[in-house]
Amino acid sequence: MVDLVLALVAEWWWIAPAGAGAGALGVVGLRRRRPSQRRLELDAAQLDVRRATQAVTHSRAQLKVARAELMRAQAEKSTPRATAGAVPEARRRLQLAERQARASVAELKARRAGVQAARALMPASRKEIDRMPLARLMGEHDELLARWMEYETDAAKAIGFPMMSDARWPPLELFLREHQQASWLRPATRETRMAPADYSAYREAVRRATHAFDAAERAARQGTPRELPEPDDRSTDWTEVAQDLLDNAQRAITRSTEMWNRMRRDRPPRAERGDRADRPD
Repeated sequence: MVDLVLALVAEWWWIAPAGAGAGALGVVGLRRRRPSQRRLELDAAQLDVRRATQAVTHSRAQLKVARAELMRAQAEKSTPRATAGAVPEARRRLQLAERQARASVAELKARRAGVQAARALMPASRKEIDRMPLARLMGEHDELLARWMEYETDAAKAIGFPMMSDARWPPLELFLREHQQASWLRPATRETRMAPADYSAYREAVRRATHAFDAAERAARQGTPRELPEPDDRSTDWTEVAQDLLDNAQRAITRSTEMWNRMRRDRPPRAERGDRADRPD
């Protein structure tokens, strides 16, 4: 047993320095510049890569632990301390750790691809307001709101898919939960300065809400809605949340439209702005 512990210690020596180094690089990377609207997506993508790297390190450590547990269970199989089912349970945990390790590596690859995409989409200058990462993300959020509102305002859709207006229906309830989280994280305006971590959290919330709405829409169109739960206080609360979200969505879209029209109307001619807009961020 002592030899097994020494072998594990010798194999794990690199984990703590690697984790500490990744954390230090993350802090330095976040502090080297103030948040930039133009680089926001790129900074958030790089933060996602650092987090995914830490997840890979953690999953590999868990995999080593699971392998050691299986070795111990197999070594004790013929001893009085052995318990029934210890080896199958250790093997099951090892298989789970292997799946988690593979998933973390796949996530890291996806996050690295996200960095390349963020670089390709980064606006060339601050003048391209509509191409700013936050403006694009808030636009996606508004489109999601508009898709949902169609089921509330379009009579044909309301009659054809009544479950899309029922907050007790599990798929829609999930969407409402995810969308409420996205609404909490949504900034006040497109010009709001956000830290990469805050932007990443808002972006992931919008994506989860979009995926939940897509799933609810598919279930509704397939005509196989799940059985509705019995009415209770939780369902009543979500009915109220649905109405609040609908009201907030209408106000947000109206406010965004008014603000955009006012900005276009009040924007000075290009000659009056001079070269100030051409300065790099």
